[in-house]
Amino acid sequence: MTDLPGTNEVHAQTNWRKAVATYTEPRVLQVLALGFASGLPLLLTYSTLQAWLATVGVRRSTLGAIALVGTAYSFKFVWAPLIDRVPPPLPLGRRRGWGITIQILLIGAILAMGSCDPKHNLSRMAVLAVVVAFLSASQDIVIDAWRVESLDSEQQAPGAAMIQSGYRIGMLAAGAGSLFIAASNGWFAAYATMAALLGVGLLVFVFGPEPKLPAEKSYVAHSVWQTILHALFKAVIEPFRDFMNRPLWLVILIAIFAYKMGEAMAGVMSTPLYISLGFSLPEIATASKIFGFFSIVTGALIGGVVTTRFGILRSLILCGILQAIGNLFFVLQAVGGHRVGYLALCVTAENLTGAMAGTALITWLSSLCSPAFTATQFALLSSLASLSRTVIASSGGVLSEKIGWTQFFALTSVVGLPSLLLILWIGSRGGFSKDYRKPAI
Repeated sequence: MTDLPGTNEVHAQTNWRKAVATYTEPRVLQVLALGFASGLPLLLTYSTLQAWLATVGVRRSTLGAIALVGTAYSFKFVWAPLIDRVPPPLPLGRRRGWGITIQILLIGAILAMGSCDPKHNLSRMAVLAVVVAFLSASQDIVIDAWRVESLDSEQQAPGAAMIQSGYRIGMLAAGAGSLFIAASNGWFAAYATMAALLGVGLLVFVFGPEPKLPAEKSYVAHSVWQTILHALFKAVIEPFRDFMNRPLWLVILIAIFAYKMGEAMAGVMSTPLYISLGFSLPEIATASKIFGFFSIVTGALIGGVVTTRFGILRSLILCGILQAIGNLFFVLQAVGGHRVGYLALCVTAENLTGAMAGTALITWLSSLCSPAFTATQFALLSSLASLSRTVIASSGGVLSEKIGWTQFFALTSVVGLPSLLLILWIGSRGGFSKDYRKPAI
């Protein structure tokens, strides 16, 4: 039967009202706070740390290598089963106990890193940055598990939106906020403030409830060794075996790894580019962090509309091409020099297109997870997607020194295009036959 005129619009308005109301529920608001805590540490070991080191004269090749400290985010799936199975030091429940423990250690590590002098203690600072990244990645494992297990089915999509929103707010605080504080009060004050702000997430774990999980099917083992092998199989082996039973799984992994490579290479050297062109820290904070924040949110929303309207395959291709075009604005910036208008345009284009591509990619990753292994498989796939940012992009400093800013950023606009060809090939082989137009959770 054909719907009456306006029926679809009425349904859409009703769904929108329900979604907005869900955002005000206490459990969903707690996810917003945890998203803030999740996003806060990232830039403290990435672009904010690069800005600190660049201002004291650290070489460009070293600035590019700083991206390697984020490798922990790419390999967090390795120790995720331990956090999922090993009892936490604090007997407050599996999620709350690990969450509180990790966040206390993370606060201490950030304070220690902020107290370093990069002119005399660069090695110690690098080690502490690795520790912060490791604890931050471990925190993400707990937060993702808490979110999925605490929210009911109707809260999962709003919870996913809240975790992303909180994450971006946390990155804004650690990016623009840290630069503003450092410009007036020094870098220790900036890092100490960020450590204090992590208390927002800590309060959620202290006062929030422990998720209630259904009892697992009992397993009768005849020895301790059998028990260990069974636990290892259920936690680690079975999720990977399930994914590798999927057709074209290896090609899918390669495409995921390469999809954001160009954006990663450009992003890791964006702050050093701005500083080399003579932009001050407040100028970078205003354009690259605050103004860029709204571009990211807008791009993510547009990416969601595009993915819903056209499906995941066409969205990955369209947004991937736009992402490549967005990187070309760095070439305009490098040629144009110290022009604030160019900076605003460059930041807007890169963040807008990158966020659109990110939404399409996250939707694809979510659709690839089997319901029985969502947490482990999503950790694996999201870690793989970020691997290019930490490993491949770390060569950006050396490469930009050899070929120059203009050629470097022109190169970043094309290195991700082979992944689009792989995605098209996967689509031609029926790899996108599933309906992917569901909320990513």
